[in-house]
Amino acid sequence: MEKIEILGLIAAVFTTSSFFPQVYKAWKEKSTKDISLTMYIAFLIGIILWLIYGYYINSISMVIANTVTLVLVLIVIVLKFKYK
Repeated sequence: MEKIEILGLIAAVFTTSSFFPQVYKAWKEKSTKDISLTMYIAFLIGIILWLIYGYYINSISMVIANTVTLVLVLIVIVLKFKYK
């Protein structure tokens, strides 16, 4: 693994883990009233595109980060509908 890919993995850990507090807060409080569904849908589309791009350029850090982020964003979207 190249050094630049390691840098990408470190960046992925920080950016992807930033979604954990939102998921936890929404789940714990059973409320998503302050979360913009439009923003999360747009973000979801972006994540899917980045995931496809990462796959085609063979970037493991991009694929891992966007796969985990995709799951977390989907959880927030599901909670948004569940707690509506």
